[in-house]
Amino acid sequence: MSVSVETGPRSGSRPGPVPWVAMYHSVGDCSDDPYRITVTPDRLDEQLDRLGRRGLRGVSMADLLAARARGEGQDLVGLTFDDGYADFVAGALPVLRRHGCGATLFVLPGRLGGDNDWDPLGPRKPLLTADGIRRAAEAGIEIGSHGLTHIDLTRADDSALRAETAESRALLSELTGAPVEGFCYPYGRVDQRAVDAVRAAGYTYACAIDPGPLSSLHALPRVHIGQNDTAVRLYLKHRLHRLRRRPVAGLR
Repeated sequence: MSVSVETGPRSGSRPGPVPWVAMYHSVGDCSDDPYRITVTPDRLDEQLDRLGRRGLRGVSMADLLAARARGEGQDLVGLTFDDGYADFVAGALPVLRRHGCGATLFVLPGRLGGDNDWDPLGPRKPLLTADGIRRAAEAGIEIGSHGLTHIDLTRADDSALRAETAESRALLSELTGAPVEGFCYPYGRVDQRAVDAVRAAGYTYACAIDPGPLSSLHALPRVHIGQNDTAVRLYLKHRLHRLRRRPVAGLR
């Protein structure tokens, strides 16, 4: 990562327009995809090409927030990939490189080499091993935490909440040898208690989906991107995003 988010916005500053952050998951075969979490590499390639044609470039959350702190970055889009699927290395990374894009990969250090058994309808998708996460980090991808084991933080007791936030951050820092600045709420579910735990664990920012009145640097809204998001749908999602989302304190 070229820029540390430690130089980023302060939560007490005047609210500014919310950044456009795309939420991806798996990049591979989407023939069996009941939760619509998968895009093919070809579709990702098409989507990034379309962003480029509109003068936009995908970057990590760290780079996006650092640029916004400088009063820049209006031409940047945050690219995030949840869950840490093993297909990220083979499916997403080559496409990101081809377009000169960065990204943030949110992973689960408590499920290294496991699968997505939290999705009852399947299909079972393998998750990255420790080596796979290191390979992504070495390629310039920002590594963030998606919690320890992918549980709903709004239902976690105090002990589990600390493990999912603070312990996952410590494990990932040890695994990658670098600070872990970003967190992503499993299922996008967030309440004030979860936000407070993430902030207390030392994260600089956190991503949700639609946090409503909790929107802040520790509960940033994102837009789901799937296989059905063709050029027209992607354009509409980008155009409508700021109209539907409230300003975020601390962003210029």
